[in-house]
Amino acid sequence: MALEALGLGAYVKKVRILGGAQGCCAQEGCCAQSAGVFRQQSWWERNRPAFRLAASNAVGLFRQMVPYLLVGVAIGAFIYGFAPTEFLARVAGPDNPLAVPVAAIIGVPMYVRTETMIPIGFALTQKGVSVGAFMALAIGGAGASVPELAMLAGIFQRRLWLAYILTIFLIATFIGYLFNFILFFK
Repeated sequence: MALEALGLGAYVKKVRILGGAQGCCAQEGCCAQSAGVFRQQSWWERNRPAFRLAASNAVGLFRQMVPYLLVGVAIGAFIYGFAPTEFLARVAGPDNPLAVPVAAIIGVPMYVRTETMIPIGFALTQKGVSVGAFMALAIGGAGASVPELAMLAGIFQRRLWLAYILTIFLIATFIGYLFNFILFFK
């Protein structure tokens, strides 16, 4: 809404979307033909293919996610076991006021899946990195990774694309400082 209020809605490229539901299955109360007789399908008969597709997609997504989660656990274990605590606490700890925006800047172009960030974040916070710096890193990485920015460049004109990147950076920085503030007064 803020970007639209700034007049940046005009910078979305014209994109044609193909596809969509068609035919009988797109309509409520779809009929089935059995032995030449039409009858009203039950709710389960109409929605069974959708449930099968959803279950298949869920299993497929789980299989895709597990390797990233394992990589995240491995990286987190490495950080927890080998990263120098003093260095991380000095550079990205709660006492460094620039830790949050630097983490947001690092996170914006970084391509790390969100489920990979959980074990990495746990290890980083155990080593002295502030929760706010980790949140800025995670939000920046989730909101504006390089593959996502490449895709958005195809539908956004340069001004809107840059505004999107700046928005993600500002949100990541704000949330990082907010977490540090909340945890400081806890």
